[in-house]
Amino acid sequence: MPVMPLPHVEKPLAARVRVIGHRGAPVWFPEHTLASYARAMADGADFVEPDLVMSRDGVLVIRHENEIGTTTDVAKHAAFADRRSTRTIDGTSVTGWFTEDFTLAELKTLRARERLPQLRGTAHDGVHALVTLEEFIEFVAAESAALGRVIGIIPEIKHGTYFRQRGLPMEDVLLDALATHAYTRSAPVEIQSFEVGNLKYLRSRLGDAYPQVRLLQLMDAPARQPFDVVARSGTLTYGQMMTPAGLAEVAGYADAIGPALEAIIPSEATQRLGVATTLVRDAHRAGLEVHPYTFRPENGFLPRDYWLGDDPDTRNEAGLVALIGRYLEAGIDAFFTDDVAAGCRALRRSMSVPGA
Repeated sequence: MPVMPLPHVEKPLAARVRVIGHRGAPVWFPEHTLASYARAMADGADFVEPDLVMSRDGVLVIRHENEIGTTTDVAKHAAFADRRSTRTIDGTSVTGWFTEDFTLAELKTLRARERLPQLRGTAHDGVHALVTLEEFIEFVAAESAALGRVIGIIPEIKHGTYFRQRGLPMEDVLLDALATHAYTRSAPVEIQSFEVGNLKYLRSRLGDAYPQVRLLQLMDAPARQPFDVVARSGTLTYGQMMTPAGLAEVAGYADAIGPALEAIIPSEATQRLGVATTLVRDAHRAGLEVHPYTFRPENGFLPRDYWLGDDPDTRNEAGLVALIGRYLEAGIDAFFTDDVAAGCRALRRSMSVPGA
């Protein structure tokens, strides 16, 4: 496994590289729970990420997707058995239970479950309640005061077109929430989306009223399309968005891009880490920061040459730190990680290298 970092090939555009707690710190606690966020902030996160979906009564609730059968105990609630249904979400048929079929009061009766029990265990299943955006902001504000440092929030609007079509648009509700809380009127906020239209709309709304808010255009596999583009029968792909011309267009409404790790340094056919693409350089030339996702510590999420042993389920912090180092050499400006402590360790290590 490589242990020595290579020289930088690109300098970050940001004044300081930031570590983002991806759904909190889900290597320790179930994602999107207050315990997960507390651990991420205690471990040094600069930002913590709430993914946003809607309840039936129009409250922003923090879940990675609106289908909650996988990450809550809803299936154990006999009263909700008849809520199970099949929906088409962003073009994909999904069967389960959906937040938009529940009031906030009903969602509050559920408890979180671990998404990856085979890797991270089930010791915390059934303990933690679901969290609203309002509760999350209040919690981050309190933890920020206790820790003595400002911690940013990086909310993602999930399934924006889908919720808008169901009469539950999220963008203005999110902006109102940010304006309501004293903490988010001054702390750094970066709103993310895989869609394009909602970010353009948010750019038109921000103006001088939200100087602390930036926008992050998330990007999926090159052949895929933002779903709002699909919904209007457009042709734009993420691959086109990642060209120099496409990045120039993105820079007209966003401050940063969030590509998958593979878009920056792809793996070779042998599943070993390959050579960096020009994406970071091209984005920086367009004035865009680069915030890739997602660094996870288990072998199965790492390139094969960074593994520890042969078991894909083995947690491998050393491999993760070394891998993050390679991406820091490529000039990224921030990064999402399930293990904030390891991310901070990788960042400190890169800063200690002469010339880094």
